[in-house]
Amino acid sequence: MSKILVVDDQEYVRLLYSEELRVAGYDVTTAEGGNKLLERIEVEKPDLVILDIKMVDCNGLDILQDIRNDYYDLPVILSTAYDTFKEDMKSIAADFYVVKSFDLTELKNKIAMALETNLSA
Repeated sequence: MSKILVVDDQEYVRLLYSEELRVAGYDVTTAEGGNKLLERIEVEKPDLVILDIKMVDCNGLDILQDIRNDYYDLPVILSTAYDTFKEDMKSIAADFYVVKSFDLTELKNKIAMALETNLSA
């Protein structure tokens, strides 16, 4: 069972993603921000991270750079309410980019693609 770490400052998003992804067969943990996220990754060893970009305590794009520096092969999906961040050069370091929606079909598809790519690498 693949382990997914959902990082989002909005509780309802963490709850929605957790519930839907558990039903889809994933082991899910959550974090409400980027504080000590690298330490959490080290301890929990997720197979994939879903990372919000605009959080109260931090910028997800900066955290993405930190993740890439320490965990280069860890798949990261940027999840945001704003599609304008696709133009930000920092977002290119993510494996996938998904605009938040209550329909998680696209997110689930990207998760499957990222995990499959990572397993075959």
